[in-house]
Amino acid sequence: MGSYGKWSQGKGRKGHGKCRPGDSKTGVKWHSKRKESHSAYIYKMLKQVHPDTGISSKAMSIRNSFVNDIFERISVEAARLAHCNHHVTITTREIQTAV
Repeated sequence: MGSYGKWSQGKGRKGHGKCRPGDSKTGVKWHSKRKESHSAYIYKMLKQVHPDTGISSKAMSIRNSFVNDIFERISVEAARLAHCNHHVTITTREIQTAV
């Protein structure tokens, strides 16, 4: 087989240019995008405080949602403070005030 490019499977299909990611006709399987999570950090903190205690996946999901919610609230408040003070940059001062 020759060099067919990055997305091609080597099958000469008529009328097809480059095969695109996500195109079901290409036969290329794509992995789902990674989701960001605070689970690893929560687990490490739990082991520092209570080394013999575990956490269920449902409890970890709730804890992760809680951390995301708090982070969102602080960032929105810090952005509001920066806007009220006619600044375009959120600094540590706005974050500290938001907390």
